[in-house]
Amino acid sequence: MATIPQQSSFAPEPEPAWDVALLFPYQGGWDEEDYLALHTNQLVEFTDGCVEVLPMPTTSHQFIVQFLHATLLAFVESRKLGKVIFAPLRIRLRAGLFREPDVIFIARERYSQIGEKYWRGADLVMEVVSEDAESHDRDYVKKRRDYAEAGIQEYWIVDPQVERITVLVLDGKQYRVHGEFAPKEQASSVLLSGLTVDVSATFAAGKKLD
Repeated sequence: MATIPQQSSFAPEPEPAWDVALLFPYQGGWDEEDYLALHTNQLVEFTDGCVEVLPMPTTSHQFIVQFLHATLLAFVESRKLGKVIFAPLRIRLRAGLFREPDVIFIARERYSQIGEKYWRGADLVMEVVSEDAESHDRDYVKKRRDYAEAGIQEYWIVDPQVERITVLVLDGKQYRVHGEFAPKEQASSVLLSGLTVDVSATFAAGKKLD
């Protein structure tokens, strides 16, 4: 008597949707047109043919960004100094290099560099550091180099993990440290004379939900 084969009760292992990935260029093969055509709700930066998907911001990260943006916006608008905006917004630093700073200021005399899809540079940028090691390296090392080479006059690194705001100002082709500001201190700008940011209030903004 013939034995009827029994069907396996185990479903096949799910696989990633590889075919979707094949719709995009391989890393190293992207160009600016490919990058600018990419539509996503995540921050994606572009460096010399490669894209980098940044971590999704946390609630505390966004509250800090909101506080910094509001403080900088109030200062700039009251003096009609330029425009302030927050991520996501692409900044083209050079051919083949786009970043998306958390907070961006551009002076009135450089409005011609404001485009619909991206800005061609900025005068001051701020980054709020995420807690993973890759983000730490990106903000402290890679972006420090990239922003300096692009001629951005001032770069603020806002680090909730150590509750410190580091203000860097351009000196030639590299940044020098203007100040490393801790809670109970006021972080100050060189580019925007008179701008100060309360460090304690900055990091408290990421902790309060009232």
